Amino acid sequence: MCTTGMWHLLGEGLMVPELVRTWVSGWAVSRHTPRPAERSWGLYVEVGRPDQVGRHVLPDAHELAVREAASSVTVPHTWLKVPMDPEEVGRWLPAGWVVDKGETGHLMATDLRATAPRAPEGYTASVETRDGVTYVQVRDAAGELAAKGQMALLGKATVIDSVTTERAHRRRGLGAFVMRALADHAVTEGAALGVLGATDEGRALYETLDWKVYAPLAACIYRP
Repeated sequence: MCTTGMWHLLGEGLMVPELVRTWVSGWAVSRHTPRPAERSWGLYVEVGRPDQVGRHVLPDAHELAVREAASSVTVPHTWLKVPMDPEEVGRWLPAGWVVDKGETGHLMATDLRATAPRAPEGYTASVETRDGVTYVQVRDAAGELAAKGQMALLGKATVIDSVTTERAHRRRGLGAFVMRALADHAVTEGAALGVLGATDEGRALYETLDWKVYAPLAACIYRP
């Protein structure tokens, strides 16, 4: 995966296929899976979970690629991620495949900038990097985990992943703080482009932080 020259494209008509490749490469680093393998239709990641054996990711969303990738699958609980409307993808899937709207998300990106965020009152934050992944954790006064997020740096780009806030601590600005803290660290490390895959709930938060949606991320699962 090449990120050279890509981070300045947000203002020049961003290329979704390159964003998708950045996202899946960073996702694999963040989740400690094997490196994505090239296929004729895109990329394949060995995930190794009972509910997700692996995932095919198609940077270029078109009918032939979807049909070829789906037809190559024989193992149940293999996923297919496509940057296009899930209803349209569903028309091209062979028998045994379903479009899981609950898992469908949004491909988002932004030009990163430093904001020097401070943890909300009553909370403390830590930043730690291990095995190529940077983790931000926010804890309350009792030391209990309140919010967290992580990211994988890929040269001039970073992929943000797994941003969550515990239910008892929601609506206190912790999610926004985690996002800003990750962005600040990425900028310090020389990154200029941020990429992520968002849920509907996450999208609402990220849009307030100047992230933009560049494509839907249809989630299709083989359940014969």
